[in-house]
Formats: sequence, structure tokens, C-alpha cells
Amino acid sequence: MAIPAVTTEERALIKSYLLLMFIHKVFERDCRIIQESGVFKSPQLYVEIVGNGAKRAAVLLREVKQEFTKRAIKVYDIGQNQEGIQARYACRGYIGSMNILWPSFREEMMDRMRAYLGLVSPETESSEQAHPPAAVYAR
Repeated sequence: MAIPAVTTEERALIKSYLLLMFIHKVFERDCRIIQESGVFKSPQLYVEIVGNGAKRAAVLLREVKQEFTKRAIKVYDIGQNQEGIQARYACRGYIGSMNILWPSFREEMMDRMRAYLGLVSPETESSEQAHPPAAVYAR
């Protein structure tokens, strides 16, 4: 019986790893900018909110790295250009690469960042307005 190459689940883990790395960097950068800008009246509040998002991303990133260890996955040679993100990886002896175009990468980053900040995504909000929950009547 042949051993399967890199599975869909393993590719999803690698993609998640890339997203979480970028998200964590963005949150950390945003915290630093908010603190140093001098524009905000109460920067500590905003830093706390964004910092909580960074902590959530860091916890998830740690979990993905633990899963990498279990599955013998290593990501290396991560790069970016005008088209998107590229990464080379080794998974159970197989060598592969992943390319993610910017539009889809940014969209998923924004969706995840909203979730880590506890925000409602625009799609969810608009669908809730279009289809409000049914009224519940007590008898």
C-alpha cells in the first residue's frame, strides 16, 4: 500500500501557519504604532484590544507548531513578492511549495483578524440584517 503524499489537512496546517505568522506580525506592529503615535487619547485601551488579538494568534501559532512536530512538517524559505506569498516545506520526507495570491491571503487574514479581535465579519452582519432571527414567543 502506497503512503500518501502531503494531505489536504497538512497543506491546510501549512497555510494556517503562514497566515498566523503574518497576522501576529501585523498585530504586534499595530500595537507598537498605536503606542508610539501620540494620536490616541487612550492608547492603552487600543493596545489591549489589539494585544489580545496578538495573544490569540500566538496561542494558535504555538498549537500549529506542535502539530508540525507531530506530523514531521517543517516550513522554510518563506518569501513574498507582488503576486503573493511563497513557502517551501518538508512534510514526512516530501518536499513541496505553496503559493498563495495576495487577494485570497489578505481576505483570509482579515477574516481571521476580525475573529481574533472578537469582531463580527461584514458578511455575517449583512446576512443577519437580511434574515433576522425568528421571534420566540413564550406561552
